[in-house]
Amino acid sequence: MSLQKTIVNLLLKLPDPLLVSMAGGKPVVRDGRTLDARFQFIAYSVAKRGAPPVLTPEFARQGTEILTMLFGGPLEPGVSCQDRQLELEGRTIQARSYRPSNQNPQAPLFVFYHFGGGVVGSLETCHAFCSILAKTIGCPVLSVDYRLAPEHPWPAGLNDAIDSYLWAREHAAEFGAPAGLAAVGGDSMGGNFSAILAQEMQRRELAQPFLQLLIYPATTILATDGSMQSCADAYPLTAEIMAWFMANYLPDPNLGADLRVSPALAPSLVGLAPAIVITAGHDPLRDQGKAYAEALEAADVKVHYHCYDSLAHGFTAYTGAVPAADRACREIAAIAARAYRAMGG
Repeated sequence: MSLQKTIVNLLLKLPDPLLVSMAGGKPVVRDGRTLDARFQFIAYSVAKRGAPPVLTPEFARQGTEILTMLFGGPLEPGVSCQDRQLELEGRTIQARSYRPSNQNPQAPLFVFYHFGGGVVGSLETCHAFCSILAKTIGCPVLSVDYRLAPEHPWPAGLNDAIDSYLWAREHAAEFGAPAGLAAVGGDSMGGNFSAILAQEMQRRELAQPFLQLLIYPATTILATDGSMQSCADAYPLTAEIMAWFMANYLPDPNLGADLRVSPALAPSLVGLAPAIVITAGHDPLRDQGKAYAEALEAADVKVHYHCYDSLAHGFTAYTGAVPAADRACREIAAIAARAYRAMGG
């Protein structure tokens, strides 16, 4: 794999025009947004391999881990990490903590949930980004490896996210952070979990997270228009793959209207934690993320929204191969750092 990664990295250092010429001959443009040349080359190369005759969770998980190894970045210098187990009610789940050498003892613990449609993804798929968050903010980060469908369908993974957040608040001092407080965040399904978690804390009349970071979140499974159509064939998340994820994740398709699946359907967002909402230009989920940010703002929730027009879904896992993705991840972490400082963390 190290040889493959070296070859891939050398190819991706080629000039943009050459990469585009090798990947279809002309730039990919959707909704007036031009896809990053390296993402275009990767998408073209993956498409040439062809789709599997039958997509299974096992195949999808293996493919996700391979892509992470090829395109993911290294652990950020000055950050240490440690794998650990979280003892939750009736089960044990895996997690990984990140501690920066520049940790601010006043900065709350940040709990992070990886992407994957509730079916794929692991601690490895967000490894580099979690270390960027930790170093840039100066806070400890706890990455949670929640249970996956179809072996553990909804709401197993969501319950792991909620319970691990409550565990993290109680145990924050173990990570050198203020007790009883934590921020939450995640990308794609992790963003879905984070949005639902903030609403669930409100329903339980518990304190809100310090901050919610929602990166290209799935906020309404029922969406079929807008970017769900214009970006239906985007790489790496297509509308077809999104439907496949939900078919595996939800034990009943009618659950798409449940607020613990589609948080954008909540009748009110008033009183939720300050939010950072990030979307990608070439992503079926782009419009629903933007709409959720607008709904939060309309509810007087403090929101920072930004769309990275040239990037695609899942870009947090491409920091080692796509410079624009690496820059975006560092910018997102810097936005979160400013939010921490503004709120006294």
